[in-house]
Amino acid sequence: MAVGLSPSPLSQALTQIATDIDDEFDQLLSLPGDARDPLYAAMRHAAIGGGKRLRPLLVTATASLFHVDREVALRVGTAVEAIHVYSLIHDDLPCMDDDDMRRGKPTVHRAFGEATAVLAGDSLHALAFEILANPGTHADPFVRSELIATLALASGPEGMAGGQMMDLEAEKTTFDLPTVTRLQALKTGALIAASVEMGAILGHIPPEGRAHLKGYARDIGLAFQIADDILDVEGDPELAGKALHKDADAGKGTFVSLMGLDRAKQQAAMLVSQANDHLGSYGSEADLLRAIANYITERDR
Repeated sequence: MAVGLSPSPLSQALTQIATDIDDEFDQLLSLPGDARDPLYAAMRHAAIGGGKRLRPLLVTATASLFHVDREVALRVGTAVEAIHVYSLIHDDLPCMDDDDMRRGKPTVHRAFGEATAVLAGDSLHALAFEILANPGTHADPFVRSELIATLALASGPEGMAGGQMMDLEAEKTTFDLPTVTRLQALKTGALIAASVEMGAILGHIPPEGRAHLKGYARDIGLAFQIADDILDVEGDPELAGKALHKDADAGKGTFVSLMGLDRAKQQAAMLVSQANDHLGSYGSEADLLRAIANYITERDR
């Protein structure tokens, strides 16, 4: 950052959410001082430090539109991030992508062994729903129930896990562009969409009143994955904190391989513009959501 320039509101928000989520996990995952310590240490290794924290930021930014208490939104964002981190642990396992580095440090199975990594992922998955079911997160049981249902749907075969299954099948067959789009809408987009929707749920917005926010989330979710595919071609592994070019090396179809680099960049930019159009009914209170959409295609990791 140049001398004399203040950080942007988005930069400040990203820094703050990273600190807040680390603090939440630090409190939730304190070592019990018994034979379970290696499990907690593995969970802390995966959950604390690193990562963009984009999903919890989407929860808090959306919830702020409806004047939801930030501490409540932060707990919900922590639950979403717990699901995201669990998915990364399992995604990195030898039976999946077999990666050595994640967020600039050894993957959990490399640092703690495969069995502990599986348990750490399982435990973070359970922690997410424990947080959402806790009355300390929200006093209204109907809100808690809807939050749980939304995150469960986004995490299972109709969401992230289903997308991962399609990704495994992509190693054995050739997917066309609509199928790759569907794959990524499940694997990546579902949890991003849930993050936005859960912010609206906290604001007591009924399902019929969430269409514009769902449109925003759908578009940024797809733009995010296209940007990831572009970074896989043009990015710096040091900045990414993980290996690049793995999909291309495995022969998987990506947005870049199917559309070409220039068209992929144009599509991502169009989706970001479309996402921001969905926020047309809001004023400056939605500026952070707009900045997040723009950031998705401007990031370097």
